[in-house]
Order: sequence, then structure tokens, then C-alpha cells
Amino acid sequence: MQAAPGEDGDEGMGVKDEDDDEDGDEEEDDYYIDAAGRYLPVASPVGVAPPPMSPAGGGTGGRRVRAREEKERTKLRERQRRAITGRILAGLRQHGNYNLRVRADINEVVAALAREAGWVVLPDGTTFPSSSSAAATHSQPGRPVMVAAAPPATPLALPTSPAHPLRGVAPVAARPISHRPAAASLRSSSLLSAPRAAAAAACPADVPDEDSPLLAVPVPMDPADDALAKQVADAAPPRPPPERDFAGTPYVPVYVMLPLGVVNVSGEVVDADELVGQLRVLKAAGVDGVMVDCWWGNVEAHRPQEYNWIGYKRLFQMIRELKLKLQVVMSFHECGGNVGDDVSIPLPHWVTEIGRSNPDIYFTDRAGRRNTECLSWGIDKERVLQGRTAVEVYFDFMRSFRVEFDEYFEDGIISEIEIGLGACGELRYPSYPAKHGWKYPGIGEFQCYDRYLQKQLRKAAEARGHTIWARGPDNAGHYNSEPNLTGFFCDGGDYDSYYGRFFLNWYSQVLVDHADRVLMLARLAFEGSNIAVKVSGVHWWYKTASHVAELTAGFYNPCNRDGYAPIVAVLKKHDAALNFTCVELRTMDQHEVYPEAFADPEGLVWQVLNAAWDAGIQVASENALPCYDREGFNKILENAKPRNDPDGRHLLGFTYLRLSNVLFERPNFFEFERFVKRMHGEAVLDLQV
Repeated sequence: MQAAPGEDGDEGMGVKDEDDDEDGDEEEDDYYIDAAGRYLPVASPVGVAPPPMSPAGGGTGGRRVRAREEKERTKLRERQRRAITGRILAGLRQHGNYNLRVRADINEVVAALAREAGWVVLPDGTTFPSSSSAAATHSQPGRPVMVAAAPPATPLALPTSPAHPLRGVAPVAARPISHRPAAASLRSSSLLSAPRAAAAAACPADVPDEDSPLLAVPVPMDPADDALAKQVADAAPPRPPPERDFAGTPYVPVYVMLPLGVVNVSGEVVDADELVGQLRVLKAAGVDGVMVDCWWGNVEAHRPQEYNWIGYKRLFQMIRELKLKLQVVMSFHECGGNVGDDVSIPLPHWVTEIGRSNPDIYFTDRAGRRNTECLSWGIDKERVLQGRTAVEVYFDFMRSFRVEFDEYFEDGIISEIEIGLGACGELRYPSYPAKHGWKYPGIGEFQCYDRYLQKQLRKAAEARGHTIWARGPDNAGHYNSEPNLTGFFCDGGDYDSYYGRFFLNWYSQVLVDHADRVLMLARLAFEGSNIAVKVSGVHWWYKTASHVAELTAGFYNPCNRDGYAPIVAVLKKHDAALNFTCVELRTMDQHEVYPEAFADPEGLVWQVLNAAWDAGIQVASENALPCYDREGFNKILENAKPRNDPDGRHLLGFTYLRLSNVLFERPNFFEFERFVKRMHGEAVLDLQV
């Protein structure tokens, strides 16, 4: 079906350049519809007579369909489209870093989105999936048709069913319609303007099937049409997506993290009465236990090997009386300055005093900025902490805890000890610190420029026989750089050169060696108890070849290498479980909010969980960001109990981040309680099947 010029289908979704003459319609001749249903101008080519017209102006030969009012409406719609296109292009250039000309049209926007989603777009507009996605494309039903954006208006809301969304298209523009009017009713619908209705009547074959998944994009409507759409929307609201029934599935315990500052430096439980009331509610909802951070900066605050466990003893007693389990984190990092940190708990005072005279005990970036969040792994075996090495300090702290809380281990109240191994208690370099100006989705920076790690790098370069390699990359950008703008991380960059592979191997091996040393001592301190390590989910830039954000964090995981296998191997060596984050995140959601981040949390979670399960170690998880909605909880459930896993593998446990007053708001807590039941394998009454 050929669309009339000036209507919604003009120029194949193209939008005229802003310098086009808006009065062009004034010069256009009227149009008529021929016997084939085509729109043709009245002005005929030279030597060709126009078709005869009936006296009434009707019939197939002479029906005029362009009145003055229609021309004015067309020009108004054209101005609206231009304004919207200008705002879209400005936003894409400013926030998405799209290389679009000032007067680009919708075709160029669609082409840019398609290329970012991994499709190939030829100059003539031919579009097809790249070789990497061809197999997936052949296995899917027909993709939805992409329709150009139009001025804001209320779309016709009809019952929807799941469809395969287009990558890079926001939900508003990617809402599928699976129930559409039949061809006959569509041709007579009052929602179609006269030219469109006539064209639809002439070309019924072009009307999509009832099951055809089209993209519902808002279009300008007359007031009467808008009212009709509102009535339809009120009468038939969209149904929620179907849910998987987890009744009868394995029991996965659920823990809740307590507030970071639940015990202060004075050894007091903060807001103890309110906390007890909240814990009772959690217990009634079926929660299995809570997670508590034992802060090194609170317990060994003033002098070496003088530990104050009073506040934690009071807290643990309250938890035991409520018959809840305990997960305890050995937190050897400072609190404050990271996402979600609402209190400030620095490293022990005596450690920061040493740091004033010897700042190389901290991780350091290329510019010489020190990160005081945790101690550099370069001093693991250096006696710079008043005669002790860093790992000896960690071991003494863990052994003191084990002795003080022996009865909680014997009674099974403490179910797991999580060993803090780096920034935020996670096994990673502090490569993306907000205090140094990092903002998501920056690539981060390498943190190996303190003199102790530099000495180790020189030794590794000498052992390799290339002393010139005893340096960090000088073309790796800055915290908020993009990989394609750096010489080291761009496609085909130095990260994959001989030097790049040497440096990244050394950098990631320092991380693995640190985990090996601390976990060996943790296994001695907590013999017979469950221990775990938290690994952060660095999911941004995962869709690039270098996986740059993972590289700077210490995970040597480019597209041609499994960077998590060495970590899983060291955890297996010490019989430690893996606690992984970001299990609630969806790749499509990340792409809609931050398309420039090339993030893929689902792909990362799949890689890490399967690497751990294939190695035969237990896996637990937690959410990376606050989660209160059913969609996020359903995503956690899908990762906790994979569908159709031939080995029936599932998570060891899940820890919810975090206890707060917001969680106890009625709608939020209803969803959380429902989630807990499903994690336990219980049936829920309001399941959306």
C-alpha cells in the first residue's frame, strides 16, 4: 500500500529537514485515487490526459481527497514531527553520544539504533542481523515492524501479549499489539482518516493478521478518537506478563542485610527497639536470617589487637532470641563514599595514622591519587602495620571473632562467614571510586601505582625478560573515558598486544593471589564453618570486546578469555562459596536507561553462575540495587532456580539489600513477602499465569 505524501507514512518514516519549505503544500496539486487505489496528482505528465471525473466529483476516477483543512492539518503534523525529531536528536547526541547530523531524519535515527543493537544497515536501507546474531534471528518469529516516533499522544491501549522487543527501543515504543481488529472492521474504523481508510479498503492484503506483533506508537488523534481510545483502555487494561510457578521447587533461604551502621563505634546497637520490631515482622514473613557487617574500623578502632565486640554481642543476642540465622561479613574496608553508603566508618585510627606517613599502603591510580577505602594488596606480605603484615592483621581479627562468638557457631546461629577481600567487601580493585569523580558507566582506572605493587610489577617484567614492560598502560584513558576513545581498550587495542596480555595477566593474578592468601587463613580461623566471597557484578561494557570495566576491576575477562575461571578455582581450593551480585538486573532495562554503557548483566550472571556450578562450588547471590517491584523479584527467582536445568542446580541462598523503612511500606512489603514464599517453593494465590 502506497502512503499519500504528507501523511504519517511519508517517505518511509522519514521526516523532512528543518529547512524544507513548510509552505510546500500550498504549491501541491490535489490528489485523486485511481482504480488501483494509488494516490496520484491531478497534474498529469505532458501528453497524458488525466482520468475523467464524474459530475459529482466521486467515483474511482475523480475523487478529490485534499481539502484546505486537510492541508492545514498536514502542515501542523509536519511541524510537530519536526519539533519532536529535533528533541530526539538533541537527546541522542547529548546523552547517547550518537554521531547524528543536526538535521538528521528518522531513518538515520532508526539506522543508528539498529547498528547499536548489532544489526547491519546498508546505505540503501537494507537491514539484516550480523553473523553473530543470525542464528538467534532465524529461530525467532517475525520481528515487529518499527514505526517512526510521533508527537506525544495517548496510544490506543489494547490487550497485549509478550513479543520479542527490539533492542534499543524504549518500552513506550516497543509495546506489542497482538489483538487487532479484523480486516473488515479495520477498513471501516473511525480511527482511520479518509485517505487511509480508502487505501486500506483498496489493499486488504496489507492489513496485518490479528496475531501480527506490531509496535504501538502514539499518533496524533482527534479529540473524539482520543476519547474512544481512553474508553478502550479503561475497558481492557493490559494484563501483567505471565509468571512462572515456583511451587514445589527447591527451598532457597532468604536473608536481609541489616543497616550498615546498626552497631556504632561506641559499641551500641542503634535504634534497638525499632530494630527488634522490624526483625519480628521479617520473621513472620518467613525470612530465614539477617546479614551483619562487622567493621574492622569499629572493632579494632584505636590500638592494634584491642577488639571491642560488645555492640555485636548485644545485636547477636537479639537475633538469637528471635530464632533467626546470621551471616556475618568480615568488613576490612571503610564505609562511606559508595552507592548506598549512609554512614561513615573509616579504617582503624591506628591504620590511618600509618597511612599519613606511608600513603603507599593504599591503592593508587596513575595520577597518584590514594584510595583509602581499603589496603593495597601489595602489603599482604609487607610488615608495615606496626610489625604485622596485612594478612596477619586480617587473620588476628578473624580469630578473635571466632573465639568471642564460639557459642553462636556451636549452636548453628552463624550460618556463614563472608570474607571481605577488597573495595566494598568485594573481591575487586577499587577501580571506579565515586570520590575520585567516577560516574557510571565510566571505564575506571587501574589501581597498581603504589610502590609495593610497582615493585611486584618490575619483578614480573624482569622474570619475563622485558624490563620495559614494568609500567602501567599510558593510553588507558581516565575514570570516565569510553573504551573506543582509548588506545588500550579500543577494538584491536593494546589490551590484546603482547605487552597488554602480560600486564593484564599480572594485574588479575595479584587479585587471585590475594584471595588465595586470605582464604587460606580464613579457613584456619573458621575451620568447619561455611565461608563465602562476594564478587561484584561489573556488567557495564560487557558487550564490548575488551570488557574494559572488568579489566580495570581485576577480572581479565575479554571476549576471548574466561576471566572468572581462576577465581572459581581458588574458591574451590578453600571450599568457599561464591556470592554474586546484580541478579535482579535485566539487560533490556539497562539498555533503555544507559544505551551507551553496552551493559549485559544477564549475560554476566549466566557466565559467572555457570562457571561456579561447573566447578562444583556453591553459589549465593544478592541484589546490587534496591528492589521493591515484582519484575525485579521475578528476575531474581529466574536466576535462583534456572528453568529446565538438567542438574537441578539452584542458589545456596539469597541476601536482600537492604533493611529500611521503605521496605516496610505496604505495597513493597507485600511483594517482598510474596517473593520469600516463592523462594521457599511455596504456592502463591495471585500467580499471573
